[in-house]
Amino acid sequence: MEKQKLLPFYNKNTIEAGCDEAGRGCLAGPVFAAAVILPADFENGLLNDSKKLSEKQRYHLRPLIEEQALAWAVVAVDNKEIDEVNILNASFLAMNRAVEKLETVPEHLLIDGNRFRTKSKIPYTCMIKGDGRFYSIAAASILAKTYRDDYMAEIHKEFPYYDWDKNKGYPTKKHRAAIKQFGPTKYHRMTFRLLDEQLSLDL
Repeated sequence: MEKQKLLPFYNKNTIEAGCDEAGRGCLAGPVFAAAVILPADFENGLLNDSKKLSEKQRYHLRPLIEEQALAWAVVAVDNKEIDEVNILNASFLAMNRAVEKLETVPEHLLIDGNRFRTKSKIPYTCMIKGDGRFYSIAAASILAKTYRDDYMAEIHKEFPYYDWDKNKGYPTKKHRAAIKQFGPTKYHRMTFRLLDEQLSLDL
């Protein structure tokens, strides 16, 4: 099956920023978001939704995106703020902050997903599976994912028992077993269900 060709823009002759987040379903660590403005004539045959690419492909694409983008920004919202405002609002916050950090002010935002909230006056369009449809959102998904992976690999050195260099904070069996054995860390999201029923029965 041939890969669907990604689209360069949604609105022609408009400065568009693609926005996406990474780490929403994790038990530990921040949620990261990126905003990327690409040239209207940008093309790359490999670029796609970060989930459809290998780790090697994502890290190959990251410097190409950063070099060729008209503007890009990556922002993290940490686990404490996630616990304060909830993960959905934290994802919106991260994307809004990434947009605010752009050196070029966009005229329109392409948001991956079906919902977004903002106090900005910049118009936006939500795109379900947008990271597999538009170059700018795919680029944002790769930046958010790789910068978050780097962060999790770094804090793995501090707490190696949780296997964050491999699971990146997602709720794998090994991650949950480590929480049961060692307890949560300062990086865990305490409003999330850290243990499943099987592990929590005898607590």
